[in-house]
Amino acid sequence: MEKTNLNVINSIIGFGTVFNGDLDLSGLLKIDGDFSGSVKAEGKVLIGHTGRAKCSIFANTVVVGGVVKGDIYAEDRVVVLSTGMVLGNIRSPRLIMEEGVIFNGELTIVSKSDENDRIIDTVTATNFSPFEEKNN
Repeated sequence: MEKTNLNVINSIIGFGTVFNGDLDLSGLLKIDGDFSGSVKAEGKVLIGHTGRAKCSIFANTVVVGGVVKGDIYAEDRVVVLSTGMVLGNIRSPRLIMEEGVIFNGELTIVSKSDENDRIIDTVTATNFSPFEEKNN
């Protein structure tokens, strides 16, 4: 069997498309339409700025530019772009969030080197407001 290039988009849910189901793939998935179900990918999952995903995502890298309602589990990193919204939990060794992101859930940073996913830090964003005054 031929090895798949994990950086080439080989699966697309295009703008205007509605898809319900479970996807298990190698390579790169781009979601620009509406998807509900679950995703398991050996490569990357990209949620475009028009994409809406109501699902759990298990992948090496996840990039969110649209809306994800569900949990994200990444082996390498999660990137949430300024247009992104995540309503669910994130578990990953690395996280990059641009300014303007909407995130409501729990973030767990795990050690990439530990096979047992040793938890380094957990942060809950549900009660966070950048406008709250700190009581020192």
